Amino acid sequence: MFSDNAPSLITAMITPFTSSQKVNYEAAAKIASYLVKEQGSEGIVVTGTTGESPTLSVEEKIALYRTVKKEVGSKAMVIAGTGSYDTKSSIELTLKAAEVGVDGFLLVAPYYNKPSQKGLLEHFKAIAEVTTLPVIIYNVPSRTGVNISADTCIELSFIENIVGVKEASGDLEQIAIICRETEDNFLVYSGDDSLTLPILSVGGIGVISVASHLVGKEIKKMIDAYKEGRVIEAASLHQKLMPLFKGMFMESNPVPVKESMRMKGFDVGLPRLPLVELSEEKKKMLEELLQSYKLI
Repeated sequence: MFSDNAPSLITAMITPFTSSQKVNYEAAAKIASYLVKEQGSEGIVVTGTTGESPTLSVEEKIALYRTVKKEVGSKAMVIAGTGSYDTKSSIELTLKAAEVGVDGFLLVAPYYNKPSQKGLLEHFKAIAEVTTLPVIIYNVPSRTGVNISADTCIELSFIENIVGVKEASGDLEQIAIICRETEDNFLVYSGDDSLTLPILSVGGIGVISVASHLVGKEIKKMIDAYKEGRVIEAASLHQKLMPLFKGMFMESNPVPVKESMRMKGFDVGLPRLPLVELSEEKKKMLEELLQSYKLI
């Protein structure tokens, strides 16, 4: 099971596009390989928010799972982002992704339709029931309009294959309660790079990261330092990385990280509408930030 060999550094991977806005599968394979070999990612989320999942067709998603699994499946866990605001569609995509051979699923809270806590509970249960593969639920109220409460998360943790939560609520008290009230093998991941160290301090295991496209090894070094008791070193690394963490959200994710990867020489293309590329002013700011970290 996932939790027996749980990764601490997972990257939520961007989806590269061609100049005609088609998915660039060749570039996706190269990025996945780079994330594992050069940035130390132990797992990759494909078609999550950072992968512009709302703009991808089912066929594109399946092809991306197949591409990334073929490229890095023997070296890292491949986690399919199959959640949406429609339980039935989420179940169908989860089943199709399982056929491709992914290692698990990330299920975002339903967005836009704002279900009750009971609705959230039934939504995640219904999806988890159709697979024996591990499931991580994803709480990101700033995007979905609904918070998965600590009580709901704790109740979901009793479902055997719901193995963890990606927590991006920013509520450390809620996260601490989840860590305290769930079994030790229930995995609590930070969903915000800038909160990775605080979440580790209340019982988290690691991060599902955006900035790990650029500084994955440094993030892993921070996590390992904290877990090995070198807290001052971990805090120093955290402080050093904070400006970069914040810079990745100077505009809606994944626009800044995608532009960062383009600046590093990857053929990622532009975001799909309704996202647009950074303004020239923000590109300059981003370029200076990356240069300050010697990333370009």
